[in-house]
Amino acid sequence: MSMEEKYDVICMGMALVDSIIKGFDPEPISASGYRAVSGSLNVGGEAVNEAMTAAKLGARTGILCSLGEDDAGDMILGALKRCGVDVSMALREKERATPVTTMFVNEDGTRKSITNGAHRYNFHPEKYPQRFTNARAVILGSLFRAPFDDPEILLSVAGKAKEAGALIFADTKLPNFRVLGLEDVKEALALVDFMTPNEDEAKYYTGKTEPSEMADVLLGYGVKNVVIKLGGKGSYFKNAEEEFFLPPCNVTAVDATGAGDNFVAGLATEILRGSTVRDAMRFANACGAICTTAVGAGTALKDRGQVLEFLKANS
Repeated sequence: MSMEEKYDVICMGMALVDSIIKGFDPEPISASGYRAVSGSLNVGGEAVNEAMTAAKLGARTGILCSLGEDDAGDMILGALKRCGVDVSMALREKERATPVTTMFVNEDGTRKSITNGAHRYNFHPEKYPQRFTNARAVILGSLFRAPFDDPEILLSVAGKAKEAGALIFADTKLPNFRVLGLEDVKEALALVDFMTPNEDEAKYYTGKTEPSEMADVLLGYGVKNVVIKLGGKGSYFKNAEEEFFLPPCNVTAVDATGAGDNFVAGLATEILRGSTVRDAMRFANACGAICTTAVGAGTALKDRGQVLEFLKANS
């Protein structure tokens, strides 16, 4: 892509490898041996999942992330390139390791994860504005996790992206190392066009239990549009003009890893295509649902045509 061309989407944030253990049996078979149904290595992290999905959906996509100069970093770059993501903005750093997450996935697709010190590393994307200000949309994945668990980094990135005219999509995560609240990032929240927490995250950060009340808290901080991902219950939208629920798509979930990231990428790319918010959310619901039908965040979803066919079959 030439320097004059705008990216559709630039995804920023965590890049890692998921070691996914499915069907773990807690009963040992020996003094130190256990069994599981399967084990696999999959690239992951919010920025990687969102970038791969956006590229598969036809968006001109770049990624700004930090990787170690190690085999895990090579694996991530290879997967991104195969999906058509521009990796020229990715940083490689000798002094750090690429994070590896161990994930235990249950039969219903729910999961638990184990993180480590490599996940808390704060690279500084705000030092490279030339790498993320040439885009129609910037996806920050995810608020409250490195590097966006630092209010100064978050505000600087959001401010520079907004000055360049980009739409800002901000996904969220529950804290794992540094704990922040909405008050800590209130200046940056006022710059966010779409904020997309899941239900547990929205409850945690707002202290509310009903989606409408959760959304009101976030709107009160200046967020323009709030989308709450409700998992098997669908999704919810609210802004100053309207609110609505959308039902879930009917699938048999195998692994929910990355479903929210697929959702966000689907939402952003359809908004950029000129879709209404309601239609973009229907599309995003389908992206998240398709993702759950195979192990790994980037396995099941293939392209935009697949999603449209899925929507047609499930209308």
